Amino acid sequence: MAPVKFEPIGIIHSPFTQPRGVPIQPAAARDIGGTIEIFEQFRPGLCDLEGFSHIIVLYHFHLSKGYSLKVTPFLDNTPRGVFATRAPRRPNPTGLSIVQLDRIEDGTLYISGVDMVDQTPVLDIKPYIPKLNPAGDIRIGWLAEKERHFNNKKADGRMQSQDL
Repeated sequence: MAPVKFEPIGIIHSPFTQPRGVPIQPAAARDIGGTIEIFEQFRPGLCDLEGFSHIIVLYHFHLSKGYSLKVTPFLDNTPRGVFATRAPRRPNPTGLSIVQLDRIEDGTLYISGVDMVDQTPVLDIKPYIPKLNPAGDIRIGWLAEKERHFNNKKADGRMQSQDL
């Protein structure tokens, strides 16, 4: 199979200059604002997006070095399979966050719930539509016992320091 290539459509601007201290997921970052600067050639794609309150942002973990198929996630002390976590050190270092879209001005999206590092390349943006993602009965595996910690966890640097 041929390699898959992506061209960033924009860049995230956030108050976080390094991974340590970044909130773990938007649930822990509700009041943190930032922007997504969409590159000029992709700005026509923003037409009609302002009608949505939330967007799905797909991005590249540009600071992630290598990957490990077993990681010790932030909410646990037990090594887990990387695909059972949202850890950044993945074979394809992609991230996904659902953030609040506050407004759009001149190709810049003003967002809340920022859990990304400054200068993170954006790969795609999609409108968040809850009814198109019906969940039904949801199980959250090993995280079920950790759920109470979702809203206040910050990155502690362990994803940058784990051995490959």
